[in-house]
Amino acid sequence: MISNELLKGTLKTIVLNLLVENNRMYGYEITREVEKISEGKIQLTWGALYPTLHKLEADGLIVSEEYNIGKRVRKYYRLTPTGEAISRDKVKEFAEFVQIMGRLIKPSPGLNFS
Repeated sequence: MISNELLKGTLKTIVLNLLVENNRMYGYEITREVEKISEGKIQLTWGALYPTLHKLEADGLIVSEEYNIGKRVRKYYRLTPTGEAISRDKVKEFAEFVQIMGRLIKPSPGLNFS
């Protein structure tokens, strides 16, 4: 399981990138997709995801649209044009960060990450 401390700095990037790949998603769908892709190693809590979604929306990077699904209302999120550009920048920045961390940490050859 990945710690919340590590996840905290990457959650915006994760959400933005998922929206690039999936066009629009609702909160529960985001949590399930992250869990699936990470093979259960990242489990987003509502307390982490929804403040992030609200912040991204307040910053104009995503917009929400509500739809009635039966008797329920489901809120979908999608990127704005600005959000698309910022997402690309954040993904590039994170990829560079991962490369740098790999050089700094230098895991021992026998270390197994599975």
